[in-house]
Amino acid sequence: MDIMLPPKANGEQEKVSSGTRRLIIIGANGSGKTRFTEYLINELSGRAFSLSALYALFDTRHTDTLPGSVDMLYDEALTGSGLISRDNTTRFERLIALLMHEEVLNLISYKVESSSGSSAGLKSTKLDKVIEMWRRIFPGNRVLIEGGRLLISNSSANAGSQAYSSVKLSAGEKAVMYYFAAVLYAMENAVIFVDNPGMFLHPSIMNTVWDYLEELRPDCTFVYTTHDLDFASSRTDNAVVWVRDYDAASVTWDYNVLPPHAGLSDDIYLAIIGARKPVLFIEGDGVHSIDSKLYPLIFTEYTVKSLGSCNKVIEATRAFNDLTAFHHLDSHGIVDRDRRDAKEVRYLRDKKIFVPDVAEIENILMLEEVVRTVARRHGQDENRVFSKVKAAILAQFRQDIRQQALLHTRHRVKRTLEYRVDGRFNNINMLEEHLNDLAREINPRGMYEDFCREFHRYVDTGDYQSVLRVYNQKSMLVTSNVSSLCGVGNKEQYIRAVINILKGDGRDASRIRRAVMRCFGIGDTVPERGDNR
Repeated sequence: MDIMLPPKANGEQEKVSSGTRRLIIIGANGSGKTRFTEYLINELSGRAFSLSALYALFDTRHTDTLPGSVDMLYDEALTGSGLISRDNTTRFERLIALLMHEEVLNLISYKVESSSGSSAGLKSTKLDKVIEMWRRIFPGNRVLIEGGRLLISNSSANAGSQAYSSVKLSAGEKAVMYYFAAVLYAMENAVIFVDNPGMFLHPSIMNTVWDYLEELRPDCTFVYTTHDLDFASSRTDNAVVWVRDYDAASVTWDYNVLPPHAGLSDDIYLAIIGARKPVLFIEGDGVHSIDSKLYPLIFTEYTVKSLGSCNKVIEATRAFNDLTAFHHLDSHGIVDRDRRDAKEVRYLRDKKIFVPDVAEIENILMLEEVVRTVARRHGQDENRVFSKVKAAILAQFRQDIRQQALLHTRHRVKRTLEYRVDGRFNNINMLEEHLNDLAREINPRGMYEDFCREFHRYVDTGDYQSVLRVYNQKSMLVTSNVSSLCGVGNKEQYIRAVINILKGDGRDASRIRRAVMRCFGIGDTVPERGDNR
């Protein structure tokens, strides 16, 4: 059976094929995801089964009135049996009561059959399945039944430790037990709606829990409404609905079913559609790299996503901008300049890739305005500090000129060969002649000597900015002694000082932000605000 999605503003309705076992509903806060899910639940009444760990564990006022829900099954048990207590206030407690009620009925049935002389056997119950699944997730715990109560015992604990009631489990443990038990009560071929599937669950077990649950109910379709992008991207063979906006007056939504092959990996796509700001792809690992710490504070109007290598940044920016008709979001990338020449930089900037006028991210922290701002902020004479830093960098670069010229030559030769080598030749002689001509035309020695002369000119004229543009040397933050001169200690403390200034968002932050923007060729776009602190 297909699932018909809610109406759009133009009256159209999309559908999800009945062959889809997982549907992910995702979007920004306030986009209308919850109402979108409620619409689907109402439309699928009779097949819809709702799961919410938050409501199950803590809400004693909300009753799930869906046919076949845990609350409705509990009410039926209260009406039809004298073996179940009315004192269970939360959905979790009611679910445990239902499990124990079935267990008691199963034992009574076994006793009756045994006393009548017929061959009897204890049937497997839902509690048996819950215990089995529980042991998969928490192999160190045992589930016991004693005096009509469900107890938990830690098998690795001291011999004198006592078992404790299921109501004393942690929120995460309760959530696991709730999910395991609740899905067993879903009607056959149900559409199980899960609100925030990662709530209370530790990341190390979250995917395993839902893998087990989907395995437990292969007849059901799971619909997840989530903010957890890692979880969303972990579900395979699913349909993903991006909810962008909701119009309460017309009860319509702006949404799209994501194309299955959009040219981007799921984790990238899902990480950006939850935001409403333009997207900026950057290099680095997203945790430890300077890029991930600095750029979100510089490009505050963007959602910043770290991708690792420069090739991934370039490809992601290209692929995402190819989909503008679908997502209506702008996208840019940032890659280090490294040894790219003006032609390469111009080509990348035309493709919406920002390239700085310095060789790499560390050099941004050595920009004159950045050094001066940190020095003044920490009570140092900014003119004296910058003069010493500049002299140190120029001296270091002078020693490395031949090595740097060789590296630039190697890069230029490689790029020229990539551009000029034509693979379509009729025979090996033609290819050999072409390559010989290229070697003479490229003239790597002449190129190397040109770089040497150019780099010497930068040092002789004190062209600090040009040195930063061509000098790939990650150690300059240490060898320039910039951190000590600025009065902030070591390299890490200097980086932290820059970050802290940008977080403050005062005049000093604006000074640094404008300098970095100019370094990317963006211009003076950051107004001054606030005071020096």
